[in-house]
Amino acid sequence: MLEISAAAALGLLLLSLTAAFLGGRGAGPIYALAILPCLVAGGAGLGVLGGAPVGALTLPLGLPWIGAHLRLDSLSAFFLVLIGLGGAAASLYAVGYGRHEEDPARVVPFYPGFLGAMMVVVLADDAFTFLVAWEVMSLLSWALVMAHHRAIEVRAAGYLYLVMAAMGTMALILAFGLLAGTSGDYSFAAIRAAHHSVAASVAIAALVLIGAGSKAGLAPFHLWLPRAHSVAPSHVSALMSGVMTKVAIYAFLRVTFGLIDPLPWWTSPALILIGAGTAVLGIVNANVASETKRILAYSTIENVGVIFTAIGLAQAFAADGLHMAAALALSAALFHAFNHMAFKSLLFMGAGAVLNATGRRDLDGLGGLIHRMPVTAFLMLVGVMAISALPPLNGFASEWMVFQSVLASPALTQLGLQIIVPAAAGLLALAAALAAAAFVRFYGLGFLGRPRSAAAGEAREVDRFMLAAMALLAALCALAGLMPALVLDRLAPVTQALVGGHLPQQLAQPWLTLVPVSAARGSYNPLLVFVFIALAASAAAWVVHRLGTRATRRGPAWDCGFPETSPLTQYGAGSFAQPLRQVLGGTLLAVREEVDMPPPGDARPARHRVIQHDLIWERAYLPVADAVQRVATSANRLQFLSIRRYLALVLASLVSLLVVLSLWG
Repeated sequence: MLEISAAAALGLLLLSLTAAFLGGRGAGPIYALAILPCLVAGGAGLGVLGGAPVGALTLPLGLPWIGAHLRLDSLSAFFLVLIGLGGAAASLYAVGYGRHEEDPARVVPFYPGFLGAMMVVVLADDAFTFLVAWEVMSLLSWALVMAHHRAIEVRAAGYLYLVMAAMGTMALILAFGLLAGTSGDYSFAAIRAAHHSVAASVAIAALVLIGAGSKAGLAPFHLWLPRAHSVAPSHVSALMSGVMTKVAIYAFLRVTFGLIDPLPWWTSPALILIGAGTAVLGIVNANVASETKRILAYSTIENVGVIFTAIGLAQAFAADGLHMAAALALSAALFHAFNHMAFKSLLFMGAGAVLNATGRRDLDGLGGLIHRMPVTAFLMLVGVMAISALPPLNGFASEWMVFQSVLASPALTQLGLQIIVPAAAGLLALAAALAAAAFVRFYGLGFLGRPRSAAAGEAREVDRFMLAAMALLAALCALAGLMPALVLDRLAPVTQALVGGHLPQQLAQPWLTLVPVSAARGSYNPLLVFVFIALAASAAAWVVHRLGTRATRRGPAWDCGFPETSPLTQYGAGSFAQPLRQVLGGTLLAVREEVDMPPPGDARPARHRVIQHDLIWERAYLPVADAVQRVATSANRLQFLSIRRYLALVLASLVSLLVVLSLWG
């Protein structure tokens, strides 16, 4: 299986070189050819999760006399499935979407390589191979973000992404340096065999949290994500949000659960609170954003926060010896990662279809698309219901499992965790409610009502390749929601390897009932819920049609107090966001509203402005940037020294280095 996966990754990298040679020609065939390696790699991952033997491989590449070590175990296999499924769907979508790409030569050469680099990251079994693949993944994704580089907001987003990626990579380099220690052996096998002190393990975990968290979009390292994901081509946005963030989660799990000694319990509260805070911060921003892809990007931050909260719970349970509870929390995290790949990729593709059909990404320029794009509207409705955690779709199943793991927290022996975990659960419940509000607004303004622009009124349905990709992901959302046991049973080898326990076999439960621990603790039957919803809706429709009058009655439609029929009288994005903005925006976003009302007799129009701030950017990052600018300006004088001062500076540096080495020794 490992050889097959490595060949698939190599094939994608070679396909990227072929696309670079062809330039912008043959974009459709390149995207179509990328589907096969993704399916092959995903199939290999499923094979390992199904019981195929773990494999290891050393290639004559990389560092001299060392080579590149690859390994496909259960953890790598699960994330390889995510990359394979997400990459295949995005590639199928791109066959149609790429026809409308303005400059395909700036997208196609980097796309297959991006997929291949992500595969190598999860297959890498030494630090050098991992870091090289990680950096290639970062640079190729940056090149894809910069595809429409002529727009100033794209250049700004690309610059910020590059800076944050460099910071994350530096943190990972330091982490692997601490992992290797004085032995200098960077293979994962040697790192696993070595013993690390508690202080070293905590420092490594903190560095990996920065490095992987910055790529995943974990606050306060999330600032690049809504900017970059919203300006990238839509199939790239689907990959970055649905797949690349999961590769970052893999990196965190690989190090903290596989390469270092078990962390003490007092490290988990920080991860739990950071995850829950990230979830709330992301979804509040999604509720006040007005661009479709920016809303989806902020929602990604929210879902990443949910996943990291569940990982923090798994760490807390594992440190306390509660292996079954740890397996429950980790299964919830991995299941939600799978589900997020499915419904977020679907939603980004739907947003790309709307952008392709209308040229608009602002909610106030859409509306009425359910009549113009009925298939896209239906598929987007599936994605919106899934991401809003509505049963019986997959988003509900994984979030239900997260809250089931929270209910196991009274078994923890630490008083601090017994207080912190319910508080974090409250934040997650708030985030879940706000997510439903955000996507009611997203779908209602985008697809319902009257068209708010001429482009929305003239929209046409997109081509079959794009619809087929979205339909496959919608079917995956439904299948994972109705039969979650198909996914959860494949997670057993992953949780067994990482936390020493796994859930009971779910396919063995009667009527495919989801029983993560025991029926007395809690169970969920999605098929029964689906049947109940279908019967209740059908009965309601039958009663209305059976008992309602068949007489035709005509009268003026209710105008909500606005007799003007203009679409401008409808609620807009700002109208829906105003209540939440007033309740939470003042605290989290420092929102301020200004009203300019001219006095009587003044013919000027009244104006209303909403001023919103990013407190993390303004209070954490901008001061650092200003300090770096001042230091760089001062250090610029070193370019104009005389030769004697240069020699004196070199001598002083050499003496200082010798002093440090002598003290270190």
